[in-house]
Amino acid sequence: MTTGLTTPSPYYLTLITEFAPRPITNDPELMATQQRINSIVDKNNINQDDRDYLQVLGMLVYDYEEKNEKFPELTDGELLQTLMEDYHLKIPDFLGIFEQEQTILDILNEKRKLNSQEAFKVRCLGWA
Repeated sequence: MTTGLTTPSPYYLTLITEFAPRPITNDPELMATQQRINSIVDKNNINQDDRDYLQVLGMLVYDYEEKNEKFPELTDGELLQTLMEDYHLKIPDFLGIFEQEQTILDILNEKRKLNSQEAFKVRCLGWA
């Protein structure tokens, strides 16, 4: 046995036997994995074995979605509009990035695009 690894509990072995963690290769497998996750999360008492198992399943879901989910391409105006809606921002909230409100309005109205510095600042703030 490898040093540093603990022997799995009988409960954990039951979890992985009932629904063995495997790489997700299609949407039906994704749905089955998400249903398994939901069935455990819905329990009243989640123990450490449940948390460990959920972490493994979560990594599999994340890996599949990263490879297969397509994110929509947004224009710069749509990006600002989405940020405003998602984070309840107003035009003045962007004045740390843009010097004038008119610049923000021009981007929102698709009359102007973000320049590289502006795009960088938006991403640095953690908004996008």
